[in-house]
Amino acid sequence: MMAGLVRMSLDEPEEVRPFEGGKGQLALVNLAAGGVGRAVFEPGWRWSEHVKPIAGTDSCRSSHAGYVISGRLRVEMDDGEAAEFGAGDFMLCPPGHDAWVLGDVPCVMLDWQGYADYAKPAA
Repeated sequence: MMAGLVRMSLDEPEEVRPFEGGKGQLALVNLAAGGVGRAVFEPGWRWSEHVKPIAGTDSCRSSHAGYVISGRLRVEMDDGEAAEFGAGDFMLCPPGHDAWVLGDVPCVMLDWQGYADYAKPAA
């Protein structure tokens, strides 16, 4: 049960996690139900190059429930299944994937499922 109204802002996040090579960042607020984040993936960003060194896993192990605000992203699952997502698209994506920005526009995405541990250094 909620105790009352809660206001948090991704423009004033509790945490910011930069990606390798200056290719974007994740802004995160933490709610009782879990983290909600806004990621900015810069042109040229690829999970396997800019987050894999941080996560220390062969592919992204996060499950995502996200919404693309702008730009385009291609996601390829470990089994070869692939899809492209653009502005206005909602995405459900299970663990076990790589992803990269398509084109020369940053991909901005909200996610309320998979960003709590995303781009967080392995313990």
